Amino acid sequence: MDLPFTPIELTARDPARGLARRWRVAAYRDLFGTLLVETQWGRIGSGGQRLVRAFADEAAALAHVRALLRRRAGAVRRIGVAYA
Repeated sequence: MDLPFTPIELTARDPARGLARRWRVAAYRDLFGTLLVETQWGRIGSGGQRLVRAFADEAAALAHVRALLRRRAGAVRRIGVAYA
């Protein structure tokens, strides 16, 4: 995976439990060349929350994105539904 990349959008749904979550991560450079990783999450259909972190180098940003994706992979254990 090279940075910046096309945003990754994942959803987790379980209608029986009323669970409908979305999660999105995007990496891009601002006007000054700083690498930013933006994460958005929340219930599908709501405004949700947003967090933007700045990184000095690409390796640190990539490690952060990979850690976020590993956490999403553990969703079955945490919320009972996998993100797709």
